[in-house]
Amino acid sequence: MPVKIRLQRHGKKAHAYYHIVIADGRAPRDGKFIEKLGTYNPNTNPATIDINFDSTLRWLQNGAQPTDTCRAILSYKGVLYKRHLNGGVTKGALSQEAADAKFEKWLNEKQAKVEGKVSSVKNKKDEERRATLKAESAVKDAKAAKVAEKIAAQQAATTASAENADTAATEEAQTEA
Repeated sequence: MPVKIRLQRHGKKAHAYYHIVIADGRAPRDGKFIEKLGTYNPNTNPATIDINFDSTLRWLQNGAQPTDTCRAILSYKGVLYKRHLNGGVTKGALSQEAADAKFEKWLNEKQAKVEGKVSSVKNKKDEERRATLKAESAVKDAKAAKVAEKIAAQQAATTASAENADTAATEEAQTEA
């Protein structure tokens, strides 16, 4: 029975998330599976991947074949690299301590890269928000200036008409006298 590590689709139309599962290669995509290894949500930036590392590594060492997408996900999380290092240990090319040290170094570099991406996405979002608020405040100030101008024109018109009424009244008083 060919065992595959593959994705099982869940979620709404155009907003899918996936379960990473072990399934018989002949089973349908969303059908029967042997074990759930984790989840993959491509809708977030960066994509959210939760995976049972030890169980996935055990299945890979027992011969499970990942699909292309799952291979990329497992490579991203370091499962394939850990399997590669364990293969070197079993062949005697390096010790378990050296393999663990290499993996920890790789994992720390990967974490730093992911954190950098998360912070850059957050900074970009904050920058866009500031630019939007600045544009909105500029529009608000322009509207406030127009309103102030209109009010000033109305006050000038009312004072001018009041002055005209006063001069007309004084002229009438002078003509009567």
